[in-house]
Amino acid sequence: MRQTLALSLLVSTGLLLGSSCTHEPLNPIDPNPTDTTGTGGRVCDPDTVYFQQDVLPLIVSSCAMSGCHDAASAQDGVVLTSYTSIMTTGDVKAGQPNNSELYEVLVENDPDKIMPPPPASLTAAQIQLIKTWIQQGAQNNSCESGCDTTAYTFSGTIQPMMQNFCVGCHAGTSASAYVQLDSHAGVVAALSNNRLMGAVTHQTGYAAMPPSGNGLTNCQIRQLELWVAAGAPNN
Repeated sequence: MRQTLALSLLVSTGLLLGSSCTHEPLNPIDPNPTDTTGTGGRVCDPDTVYFQQDVLPLIVSSCAMSGCHDAASAQDGVVLTSYTSIMTTGDVKAGQPNNSELYEVLVENDPDKIMPPPPASLTAAQIQLIKTWIQQGAQNNSCESGCDTTAYTFSGTIQPMMQNFCVGCHAGTSASAYVQLDSHAGVVAALSNNRLMGAVTHQTGYAAMPPSGNGLTNCQIRQLELWVAAGAPNN
């Protein structure tokens, strides 16, 4: 089964302005996640990993692209675009990360089997995030974040945001459209001609980014705007 989860990362050509590595059309995925409060959401618990906020953006960015594991390509029968498809075709067993193919391919020792393949492999922190989510029951959960718009350092806010939503397509020498968002210099370069802000705010004339799954929240966009207004420091 491990081979069936080959995240081949066949990236299509394009730019933030106009096109990028192709995902499903922009729309909310799993708009009705598990609501444990009955009030339409819950305040984020720092000790809980949430599928909608933490896991889905990461998997969509790194895996659910054209030629790999979007619904149209469904490479080897694996589709990683929604909670249901991730649980079933990713063979996720709640509470058992070591028996879940989605996790097992992330920690493969064989460089020919690890997914996503280098250099796009997930970081240790990202892999741990997915492992913890599975350990905690692999729920289709969501939360309402107490997002702080006064906090917008690059290392503490902007870089993690790019890692979760963008780096799956825009990293390293094989970055889609040569737009690299895995470093401070790359993010600053993407700010030119309003490319990055136009994309994440879905302005007319720019390709909406991320192109599928959950986009940046209003608070995250505000954090990015404030960081840019402060001179986009490498802080």
